[in-house]
Amino acid sequence: MKNILMDPKHQPADSFGIIRNVLFIKLLSEVQKLSYTKPPPTAFICGVYVCGAFFIPLFKPILQNPTMKVCIIGGGLAGLAAALRLKERHEVDIFEKKGHLGGCLASHHVDTYWIEQFYHHCFSGDRHLLDLFSQLHISDRLEWRKGTTGYYANNTIYPLNTPLEILRYPLLSPIDKLRLALLTMRSKRTDPASLDDITAPEYIISEVGKRTYESFFQPLLTSKFGPMSEKVSAAWLIGRIAIRSDRGLSGERLGYLKGGFQVFLDALAAEVGHDCTIRLHDPVIHMAKNTEGWRVNGQRYDAVLSTVPPQVLTSIGGPVLPPVPYQGAACLTLGMEEEYTKGIYWLNMKDPGSFGAVISHTNFIPVERYGEHIVYLASYFTGTLPAQAGHLMREEFCTTFSIPASQVHWERFTVEPLAGPIFTTGYRNLIPHYREKGLYFAGMFSASNYPERSMEGSVVAGYRAAEAISEGGT
Repeated sequence: MKNILMDPKHQPADSFGIIRNVLFIKLLSEVQKLSYTKPPPTAFICGVYVCGAFFIPLFKPILQNPTMKVCIIGGGLAGLAAALRLKERHEVDIFEKKGHLGGCLASHHVDTYWIEQFYHHCFSGDRHLLDLFSQLHISDRLEWRKGTTGYYANNTIYPLNTPLEILRYPLLSPIDKLRLALLTMRSKRTDPASLDDITAPEYIISEVGKRTYESFFQPLLTSKFGPMSEKVSAAWLIGRIAIRSDRGLSGERLGYLKGGFQVFLDALAAEVGHDCTIRLHDPVIHMAKNTEGWRVNGQRYDAVLSTVPPQVLTSIGGPVLPPVPYQGAACLTLGMEEEYTKGIYWLNMKDPGSFGAVISHTNFIPVERYGEHIVYLASYFTGTLPAQAGHLMREEFCTTFSIPASQVHWERFTVEPLAGPIFTTGYRNLIPHYREKGLYFAGMFSASNYPERSMEGSVVAGYRAAEAISEGGT
């Protein structure tokens, strides 16, 4: 006879009811063995129920679903966060096609230090991420620093941090600047979901006018989304403004870890690696569902959690889901003798070019920690990346800012074809549930990363998918 408590298909509520009743009957029978000449007091019976109500929930997670074998496709932040929550009760295998964990959070090792392949920082509102730092005992490495911004236009660097700098910016009129300030203040009170079907250009023009759109927002949208910029939703724009509005009178408050986010990855990988099997250089090439669960690369699993874009699974045997629009990212990291952005951390480029922003890392983190200046050149693309893109980015950067070739110590070029979703209109309807068509999903495409992706959103996605697995089983 099958043990009802070990059958994952059995309804949990029935199991709990049976256990409660069995305990109650057992206790009553024990009482009857005593020398009572009358039924047990009402207070005693109430005590039995109270004890049951207290202790049964403690065993609920174990009784609800027994130990399962779980496959996680992708060793990025969402996959590692899910593994962290699953590993105490389940057997977890992580399949990662690259030779390292972390996805877009991974780092280059240069001489004696680590530097992220793609620029990163965190925000004061990243509650789950900051709690995870505490859990991993690395909170003492977290520091809050000022991130300055600016705009490069007409061969000039315009800082845009203090009220005076903004007033001096010549490409917007005082009325334009006032409208822009009001839009920023409203962003935190605006529900992004209500703007999901409105394009960003349409919304910006209606709120702040066509001139502000063409001279300020349009170049930013084009550099980030290219030909898809006209289809990006206003939900993304408002989400972006809201998440970046923790500003003082001289800059934005941003978080960073001493030693870089590699410290975070190392601590998280070590914690996960104690109980999980991490399979590097091991891409998933085939998966199939059967009566026992799933077979992934020939191995049986009770549950599969995918952190890759949903449409990628179709080609390897997964279900057909609506494709989530994605774009690639190309990032050229340079070690420099000097800095050329006048102390600005994040410099947006107004004119079209091979890169859309210059992120001077050592205008955010002290240069003394590295012994040289570090600069990122950021570019996004859809389709195929232009040939020799890294070379073109370096040449344009050196020409634009009059930098001698001898000033560049080293360079690292990183390309990620599926770097992140494009939040087009109607995107909200494309977000897969954490459990869908027999699979579990978590990643940059998840609801917690809408309408703007972040490390916080990926951690939350991993946690929620893990909860769905533990509650839903096979």
